[in-house]
Amino acid sequence: MRNPRNERVASDSTGSSAERTCILSGETLARDDLVRLAISPEGMVLPDVNARAPGRGAWLGVSREALEIALTKGKLKGALARAFKGAPITIPEDLPQRLEDALQRALADRLGLELKAGNLLLGSDRIAEQARSGRVAWLGHAADASGDGSRKLDQAWRVGEEAEGSGMTGCVLPLDRAALSVALGRDNVVHLALSDRGAARRVAQPLRRLLRYQGRAATAADDDTSGAASAAAATTN
Repeated sequence: MRNPRNERVASDSTGSSAERTCILSGETLARDDLVRLAISPEGMVLPDVNARAPGRGAWLGVSREALEIALTKGKLKGALARAFKGAPITIPEDLPQRLEDALQRALADRLGLELKAGNLLLGSDRIAEQARSGRVAWLGHAADASGDGSRKLDQAWRVGEEAEGSGMTGCVLPLDRAALSVALGRDNVVHLALSDRGAARRVAQPLRRLLRYQGRAATAADDDTSGAASAAAATTN
């Protein structure tokens, strides 16, 4: 992507603790909780979810609903004009959908990388065995997973974390089994787990951004890397 010559890409490659300001809400948040927009060579405003495009970027931290309202009322155009210093831009009408698609791909890609690294567990029987042994750091279910299958794995996870009675549950992902199966190159992926807490932290970041954009608040089970911490949150909330 091409961008107006002002902001160096290096300024957007700092640690995850760096903060940026949403161009619509004015809220300042951690960089990893926002989504970057950049300009293509043709002047099209497009998602840059990995924040790799050179030049100046515009940062968004609002939900899809808020973005659609801002697009309809012309507020997004004004905010982008200020962010890109008046550079000629074109805002695609389907930008909200493009942004959601990009965030979903980012999450799916992260899960795929963790599978290649050997950190992702698949298959209900295998997950249940590892969960009961306390070797599951994070548990997820496809959006269309059956309630019965999810409850059984949730229970196994609580047993392994010595958190019975806490109400701790795995995360219901904003991806269905078809999307997960395509992303991971496996048939019928319904449940998945991470055996490594570092991997759980890496997955939490794109998941948190997608949930925020969809207007869903991340729960402890969605966002925590520790089963014990999730259990504590469940019992105190």
